[in-house]
Amino acid sequence: MRLRALLDTDALGLTLLGGEDELDRTVRGVMTTDLRDPSRYLSGGELVLTGLAWRRDPADSEAFVRLVAGAGIAALGAGEAELGNIPDDLIAACARHRLPLFAVHESVAFATITEHVVRQVSGERAGDLAAVVERHRRMMTSGLAGGGPDVVLDLLGSDLDLGAWVLSPAGRLIAGSKVSGPAPASDVCAALAAEHLTAARTGSRHALSPHRVTVGGTTYSLFPVRGNSRAAAPGGSRDVRETLLSDWLLAVEADAGDWPAERLDLLQGVTQLIAVERDRRDAARVVRRRLAQEVLDLVQTGAAPAEIAARLRVAAPVLLPGLGAAPHWQVVVARVDWTGGGIEGGPVAQALLEEILVDPLLTGPEHSDRIAVAHTGDEAIALVPLPAVSSEHDGSEAGILAEELLTAVRDPLSAGLDDDGRLTIGVSAAVHSAEGLRGALEEARHARRVAGARPGRVCAAGHHELASHVLLLPFVPDDVRRAFTARLLDPLRDYDRRHRAELIPTLEAFLESDGSWTRCAARLHLHVNTLRYRVGRIEQLTGRDLSRLEDKLDFFLALRMS
Repeated sequence: MRLRALLDTDALGLTLLGGEDELDRTVRGVMTTDLRDPSRYLSGGELVLTGLAWRRDPADSEAFVRLVAGAGIAALGAGEAELGNIPDDLIAACARHRLPLFAVHESVAFATITEHVVRQVSGERAGDLAAVVERHRRMMTSGLAGGGPDVVLDLLGSDLDLGAWVLSPAGRLIAGSKVSGPAPASDVCAALAAEHLTAARTGSRHALSPHRVTVGGTTYSLFPVRGNSRAAAPGGSRDVRETLLSDWLLAVEADAGDWPAERLDLLQGVTQLIAVERDRRDAARVVRRRLAQEVLDLVQTGAAPAEIAARLRVAAPVLLPGLGAAPHWQVVVARVDWTGGGIEGGPVAQALLEEILVDPLLTGPEHSDRIAVAHTGDEAIALVPLPAVSSEHDGSEAGILAEELLTAVRDPLSAGLDDDGRLTIGVSAAVHSAEGLRGALEEARHARRVAGARPGRVCAAGHHELASHVLLLPFVPDDVRRAFTARLLDPLRDYDRRHRAELIPTLEAFLESDGSWTRCAARLHLHVNTLRYRVGRIEQLTGRDLSRLEDKLDFFLALRMS
């Protein structure tokens, strides 16, 4: 902005005392100071506001003006609140150094002038940056990525002082500004993704009005990033659930509620640029998806192991380039089910698996984007290559563990699934040959059914759970499960409701203590005689004997199925 524009703004209460010929100078910032020598903190082009506390005698004016003029400031604004009229010696010093001088009326706070200048200057910078963003967008669209979205996010940080980060729907950090400080912690990223998905499901988010949230005392504005490959066809519409769990978001560390339209337009341009990168990454996954589909088609149709092995040899260099030995393989199966149907869950599950498994903490940083995922119907199947394990291990404990998959993504994905969706995942053991791949696929599917028997919107189970009694529970018909648990536990629940006797918690603690009276009593903070009385009441109400292994097992299974 120009100095002349400051005089045209009556609300700023400025009176020009000298330097009329210099009013076309450009103001690039504002600084308030009462230091005797503020020059070390000046970079040029600032409007310096001062209350004149540095002035002790007339000679101080010459020294101060010489220093700030030498630093290349645009103008000096002197407040009238301290001395009343501006001293003549200051006016004369500014005239000698050709430095425009404004008097600031005592009724006007320096903060008012600062806010006005910052708004004007940042708006102009936003316009300049918008042109940069548009040039970068054209380069990326034509295939010259020029550094990807990080470059533009760095520009937001350096030119507009905005911290901005691109997040996946699972809360994974994809790109970010390196010049505006460290990225948010992983739990903050997960919380932001959850807020974004909740806003999208409830319809509280609009493309031009970003969703604003406060996490950990910091306010963020969340902008959706929608790739062109996910856009609805002209004149058509798509269920938000089809793309919700695969769209990225741009999180900006600022409250965009009072932003001017120009800055909002700039951020929309940034999201469009990032969408180009998202589409580019999707295109890069096409080959891996096709390879996964070919291998899994062979496995599911009962092809000869030699034929499957040949296809794996083709897939290995693409998924793990430079890998010398034949890798081990792991299978991950995911399924997304929506209440009421109407949406094919396979593509959604495929996008989710690609986002979850791309985490370098799971697959190693050098292989974090080499996962091949196919889908059939409502089911997605990932073929995960692993470096060959040492000969003394069989691979059963290598690779991805089910419990690791959901550590950081459970909350955001649960928010996106809301009350009408469910994600279940099963993970196989690692296998080292084509002969073992068919078994790994069935193992992952069985593990997914085990996960499906658990409560919650997002559940996973691993191969190690298939050697446990929990493998049997998902396949017991619901009416049989209900009848079994009701016969054993309903008498105890009824008694607890009437007498507040806590028989159910006592039974759980007794079984978890392996029937040890002393350990269970200590765990419940009870006298052993009180514990014996409660166990006796349980046996009396159910007709069972908790000293018998068979009855202990029945109670254990009933509690697991309840």
